[in-house]
Amino acid sequence: MQMHTTPIFTDDFTVFGILMAVLGLIFYTSSKQSSFWTKFYTIFPSLLLCYLIPAILSALNVISPEWQAVGADGQPLADADGGPVKQSLSLYKMASRVLLPASLILLTISIDMKALFSLGNKAMIMFLTGTVGVILGGPIALWLMLQLFPEVVAGVGDDAVWK
Repeated sequence: MQMHTTPIFTDDFTVFGILMAVLGLIFYTSSKQSSFWTKFYTIFPSLLLCYLIPAILSALNVISPEWQAVGADGQPLADADGGPVKQSLSLYKMASRVLLPASLILLTISIDMKALFSLGNKAMIMFLTGTVGVILGGPIALWLMLQLFPEVVAGVGDDAVWK
């Protein structure tokens, strides 16, 4: 993972509040019926913006999941071994281990199974084919990259690409 200098916001609660405010604004404006927002969201889907705006905030170093600690003089801090001192938010760990599974459960609870089965065999075959493609595609792509470009896939421990 690429290390950044200290972002503007480093507190978990502040970053969480920023992300929730961004998502709330996106969903609020996407539900507006004014002509501007209707045209805007036909060009830029709301789901795209839910990914894109936090990514832009991270690229602009407003927020960051991990960064290198710097001293008062602005120089990077080093640990006893001379390696960089890493700092990170625990927000990502909480979101990936608590919020994501809860969201997936809530998403699957709302599935109308009767309507899903009424789509027919072709739709079910396409659904299962896509599922198998996603499950097998990731490991196959990783293996291919390892064969073709091993330096790209190199990594040990927390830097391992498969993680």
